[in-house]
Amino acid sequence: MKAKVYNMQNNEVAEIELNDAVFGAEYNEALIHQVVVAQDANLRQGTKSTLTRSEVRGHAKKPWKQKHTGHARQGSTKGPQFVGGGVVFAPKPRDFSKKINKMAKRTAFVSALSQKLAQNEVVILDEFKLENVKTKEVQNFLDAFNFNKTVCLVLPEKNDDVLRASNNIARVDVTTANLLNVSDIVKNNKVVLTRDAVKFIEEAYVE
Repeated sequence: MKAKVYNMQNNEVAEIELNDAVFGAEYNEALIHQVVVAQDANLRQGTKSTLTRSEVRGHAKKPWKQKHTGHARQGSTKGPQFVGGGVVFAPKPRDFSKKINKMAKRTAFVSALSQKLAQNEVVILDEFKLENVKTKEVQNFLDAFNFNKTVCLVLPEKNDDVLRASNNIARVDVTTANLLNVSDIVKNNKVVLTRDAVKFIEEAYVE
């Protein structure tokens, strides 16, 4: 499989041969969905916690006698009907994480990337290099390719200049080839890979 390689001005500069094992895999929507759900769940902290009636401060003394007061009968001021009382079915710290098998994650990754390429939503750049560390430079790149929706820019390694320049553009996510995951691919409209990023991914995912 071959794909065109562009520069940042959207001019075709070369052609690259892609590995079918990574960019020509069969589409498996169910597995991709399973992995994305698991990744989202693993991001949840689950640190919420409120107090039940047995945990709030106070005493268990009966606030008034059982009968002849005109009030409803009460056994404690720590009940949920009182201000400062406990919460019914109080949320407690919880682990939301889900296990993802290594092979399932790999299969979902190449499947999602292959589907993205099949839908012409993958762009391969010769390199992503900024002359000046300015947001305008990144915006000029987006305008050249008519990217009006979300874009995931995948670099071969971390680049602080690119991160700084793209920080003010909400629809641009910048990541590196070793951190790219299924959620990044699925949740962005376009995936932009540099030639070196493609090489890194192929070496990592071809057995």
